[in-house]
Amino acid sequence: MRRNMCAPRANLDARIKELGFDFHSAGGVPYWNDQVYYSFSINEIEEHIEVPTEELVALCLEFAGKAVNSEEILEELFIPQFAWDHIRNSWKRGEATLYGRFDFAYDGKGPAKMLEYNADTPTSLYEAAVFQWVWLEDRIAAGVLPAGADQFNSIHEKLIERFQGLGRQRFLHLSGLLDSIEDKGTLAYIEDCARQAGHGTQMLAMEDVGLRGDGVFVDLEDRPISWMFKLYPWEWLWADEFGKSPAMKMVNWLEPPWKAVLFNKGLLPHLWRMAPGHPNLLPAYFEYEPEKSAPGTRFAKKPIYSREGANILLVDGETVAGRTGGDYGHEGYVRQALVQLPEFDGRYPVIGSWVIGESACGMGIREDASLITSDLARFLPHAIIG
Repeated sequence: MRRNMCAPRANLDARIKELGFDFHSAGGVPYWNDQVYYSFSINEIEEHIEVPTEELVALCLEFAGKAVNSEEILEELFIPQFAWDHIRNSWKRGEATLYGRFDFAYDGKGPAKMLEYNADTPTSLYEAAVFQWVWLEDRIAAGVLPAGADQFNSIHEKLIERFQGLGRQRFLHLSGLLDSIEDKGTLAYIEDCARQAGHGTQMLAMEDVGLRGDGVFVDLEDRPISWMFKLYPWEWLWADEFGKSPAMKMVNWLEPPWKAVLFNKGLLPHLWRMAPGHPNLLPAYFEYEPEKSAPGTRFAKKPIYSREGANILLVDGETVAGRTGGDYGHEGYVRQALVQLPEFDGRYPVIGSWVIGESACGMGIREDASLITSDLARFLPHAIIG
């Protein structure tokens, strides 16, 4: 694993326009970094990223099967009681999952350590699936990378295959916060994959989803919504006006309701209970547990529900190594043993290992100047060399 510098592509602006990468910058600050990339060996990818990802997927599914039938666990995860039957029945029906992303701390020397699982609304999908693959092709063509360079990346193909496996010629609504350029871009990409798989589609803002008098969710054309991809967290849906509506159970959701037991940080102590000592897990405990002191004076304190690195505290002995503000933490916290992110040129990368269905299929890298990966982190491409 190496961090490499290179000159930006001469055709970068043209590529951005050609591929519709509208959120390549955030607030005037470049989000996509075209001057740096990480290189890996094939062994690092296969043995240290791909294999552990699939092991952790299996462990998460094992936990999900247990959690949906346990009122104690559902309470521990702060999932509202009115949603329990919906979650349980979703699992029993085998409702399909589309995707997810594990975040790993990895330095190329030891086992990757799972920081969290983004199981519901993972970001950075388009840039990982498409734009970094185009970057690889451009760099090989320009001679910056050797002809044999590769990338751990079959995300795009796997997404289309996954949509094909979910049935042909269905109609999919896609919804989220369309005033967010990043969310809108991600939704547009997923819509394109669904269309390539043969499905009809319609995108609409979450606030434009209506509830008809007969108790059915509809779009702006009064068309019933039966299959919905949502780029909108489950906990936000439950808190919305219609979150308790019987119409919720009349929609086949992507991601499905049972994924709710996997997307919050309460998953971390449960995985550690199931597989203590697993080489890719960090010791983790709920903040109210006496065992929370097990990590000693080196730990990360994380809200059970949080987004974009908000409300996290990193403690390293007598030092506060990092702290972020925000509006999360009302449901409680988990304490996870602190792992030192690798430092390259004053930057701290986090590996995002993608899962489509139940298969590891690619990765992206976000890099921050802080030990806590925030919404200001930049995306960097990678290449497999040797």
